Amino acid sequence: MPMAAAATPLPDLPSFPTLPRKRMPAGRPREWYESHNRRLKAMRLAVALLNSGVYRAEQAPNRRIRTTAARIGVRPPSDTTCRMVRSLIRHDSR
Repeated sequence: MPMAAAATPLPDLPSFPTLPRKRMPAGRPREWYESHNRRLKAMRLAVALLNSGVYRAEQAPNRRIRTTAARIGVRPPSDTTCRMVRSLIRHDSR
């Protein structure tokens, strides 16, 4: 019977300087702000996963994405945001 490989723990993620935050443009519908913030969160999580060695979408189940979110200080993402993260790190076999 084959043994399951133990998952390697995430290394300490480096912190990089970020750009100064800008105010959001006023007058947009609420849905625009929600989708904008969801995309930003997905990008932050995708970068953190790539830095930790996750290079394929198959390596990023919801649990791993949420664990990474906790490590970088981001609120747990929804299932929709997790799907978005996987689409950002998708790897085509070309």
